[in-house]
Amino acid sequence: MAVDPELLEILACPNCKTPVELVKDGTALKCRQCNRVYPIKDDIPVMLIEEATVEP
Repeated sequence: MAVDPELLEILACPNCKTPVELVKDGTALKCRQCNRVYPIKDDIPVMLIEEATVEP
């Protein structure tokens, strides 16, 4: 089961409030503004700044 598309529409980066998009074959969410990548664990987005990695 994947992340609900309706949920994806309202999710935003907690750091800069920019919408996020699915990356890494649906296993993470990325903010294109600040380049933070938030993991998705057990189909639940972990939207905590301290859990994110920063990728170019």
